Amino acid sequence: MTARRAGRYPRTCPVLVAIFLLGLSVQLVRTAPEYDPYKILGVSRSASQTEIKRAYKNLAKEWHPDKNKDPKAEDMFIKVSKSYEILSNEERRSNFDRYGQMDENQPFGQSQHHGFRGFHNSFYFDESFFHFPRSRDFADSKYLLHHTQFNSDVLPDSHKRPYLIKVTSEWCFACIHIEPVWKETVQELEPLGVGIGIVDLGIERRLANQLGAHRAPSIIGLVNGRVTFFHQAVVREHLRQFIEDLLPQKLVEKITDDNYLTFLDSWQVENKPTVLLFDQVPIIPLLYKLTAFAFRDYVRFGYVDQGDTHNTRLLRQFNINTYAPTMLLFKEDTEKPVDIIQARGMKRQIMDEFVSNNKFLKVPRLINQQLFDELCPVKQFHRRRKYCVLLITGDEQAFIPGNKAFLDFASANEKDVLRFAYVYQRQQQPLCQALLHNQAAHSPQVVILERRSQAGKVLYRSVSGGWNGSEEDKYRLHEQLELLQKDPTYLTSDATLPELNNEMAPMFIIQWMNAAYDYILQIYDDLLYSNWREMMPILSLIFSALFILFGTVIIQAFSEPGESKPRKPKQKEQPQAEDDASNRAGTSSRAPKKDFVEVTELTDVTYISNLVKLRPGHINVVLVLTNASKTVLLRKYAKEVFSFSGTQTLHFSFLNADKHRHWMPSLLRSTPDAMQGYSDEDEESSDYTGHVLALNGHKKYFCLFRPVFTGDDPNDSSSETSFSSDSRRKSRSRSRSSSHSRSRSHSRDDGAVPKRGSSRATTIELHHKLDRLGLWMERLMEGTLPRLQVPAWPSLDETTSTES
Repeated sequence: MTARRAGRYPRTCPVLVAIFLLGLSVQLVRTAPEYDPYKILGVSRSASQTEIKRAYKNLAKEWHPDKNKDPKAEDMFIKVSKSYEILSNEERRSNFDRYGQMDENQPFGQSQHHGFRGFHNSFYFDESFFHFPRSRDFADSKYLLHHTQFNSDVLPDSHKRPYLIKVTSEWCFACIHIEPVWKETVQELEPLGVGIGIVDLGIERRLANQLGAHRAPSIIGLVNGRVTFFHQAVVREHLRQFIEDLLPQKLVEKITDDNYLTFLDSWQVENKPTVLLFDQVPIIPLLYKLTAFAFRDYVRFGYVDQGDTHNTRLLRQFNINTYAPTMLLFKEDTEKPVDIIQARGMKRQIMDEFVSNNKFLKVPRLINQQLFDELCPVKQFHRRRKYCVLLITGDEQAFIPGNKAFLDFASANEKDVLRFAYVYQRQQQPLCQALLHNQAAHSPQVVILERRSQAGKVLYRSVSGGWNGSEEDKYRLHEQLELLQKDPTYLTSDATLPELNNEMAPMFIIQWMNAAYDYILQIYDDLLYSNWREMMPILSLIFSALFILFGTVIIQAFSEPGESKPRKPKQKEQPQAEDDASNRAGTSSRAPKKDFVEVTELTDVTYISNLVKLRPGHINVVLVLTNASKTVLLRKYAKEVFSFSGTQTLHFSFLNADKHRHWMPSLLRSTPDAMQGYSDEDEESSDYTGHVLALNGHKKYFCLFRPVFTGDDPNDSSSETSFSSDSRRKSRSRSRSSSHSRSRSHSRDDGAVPKRGSSRATTIELHHKLDRLGLWMERLMEGTLPRLQVPAWPSLDETTSTES
């Protein structure tokens, strides 16, 4: 019996093992991956990469959560992205085709959902043993951030509340480890007003790169558009302190019996209401700091510790209940609060509503355009119209009684359709000039206006009689407001107001210092935690700057010392040629700075500034012309001097000889050297058309260019018959050299005068009068032209009167 049993069991055990293995294989077949990327993308297993990419793009557009409002869109979009990641990689696609593997870290032959994973290479377990999440938690889905949503909504909103953002990814075991702490922190901070966000590293790679997050898990704080990484242990207390440290300093001021009067009186300087919170805890609550951060542009916040012995007088004056937190809001009256709330469990919604209903003073001062837009908004419908009663006054001591009377009037006439405000005329001059028609207000003025468009168009009406704060002024203003309520067409004037000056804007140097401080803190944080990926652009910039700096020093050290130094001693040895040195600085080879030549006319208005009081070192090149020759000569003149128009010390003008025909003879009479070739009889009747003068108004000299005819062959010696015998001999002797043409032009430009009886001189064509002007301008820039001194410049208006 015993032997028989012993023999049967060995026969039975192989059968049981076979049945077990068969059942296990069937189970493995049944648990084949239900997730098929080919079916999700709608492509065959033999599809090419182009077909897979095309199918992915179409499905991504269709199921993107920003475009598709279907509740299943987000999950479908994730599946599409995951499928494309698998099939776009040839190695991962091959593994999936062979073994059904979709994770590249998963051992071969094991499926994604029900396969086995190795543990110390010996123990295998099913993922469900650790309850690994197969899909994203529904609670996390509402916090998911996308790139477009982040830039359009979250970044601007970070200036009103801080954001705590978690960077995670699928199959991240460390992310699962911090998940309980994260959920507790979200449940605590979100009711206080902290924004929450989650970025999936696998889906929103572009947003992760923008944030600088390259690994999961990462926790980021976002305040005022600035990204800060959390580097401590993930504990709820640390995360709470992290958010508190991100907030700006001095959001809330500690108030005691010694400083509360100064704090409440600050409304005149800050132009803001003040809020006092009374509570039993010595530390300012985070809820109160977050409320102060949200409304810091409108209200000042103070905190009073009720348990402090230095606050007994403050508690007694305002009769504060010590058993519940209390908030008092003050405006212009510092003796009595305008609003009070008291509650044991102070909620963020209650505090926001309390502060937002009292954001402005009763009569605020318009200090920037944003405040003006909020106080006097543009309304499209008649029933929603709001009228702004504006007092234009001053900040001197004499205006205080009138300003106080205007505040009393506004307090007694509060209405939904009326907003009272005032401006200081000295700080907002463009606005006041538009409303007062460019007239300075010697006494305060009241203007009633209604904004009609965002572009600045308003309808307004000034209250006659000004404003002194008397009972008569109050009665007159009240009467006009009553008429306005009955007849909206009462506002008869219209104007376009300029944008208001921002009186509270910090100085540029302060803005720069704050930006530099934030930048240094960011660099220090990156260096401290070895965030080299974000530090690479900064380090590259620093090394590039150092390379350029030292490269410049090395080049200057090895350059020849005489290249840049010889000009200074020349200026010291020849101070009388300071204008020539400035002229040589810009030679004719320099490219002009503009593509046209500015030529002004010398008239009675411009004569003093363009000649008599011309700055030292500057020269005015003046062309003499007539009404008949104006068009031709100006075109030729601009062509000849265009290459010199880039020189800043040269100015170009023209003189109309028909209007001022006595000015040129008067100038030549004052300089005997310039009268060679002109007789006394034909001096007044001479034709000066085409003459060009380089006038140095400061040193009282000029250089003269007389028109030269070059219409024929420039080498023709007969063209020189009209010159003086001295010049003719020089020209003939130089005609044998290769520089014949230039020598002749020099002799002519130096002052050779054609004889009045020459037939050739009387037939000079208009177009060719300025042919040699370019060569003359080169000699002018070189400083080699003869200078004709004048005792004084003739007056242009006297010559004009003589002509008339």
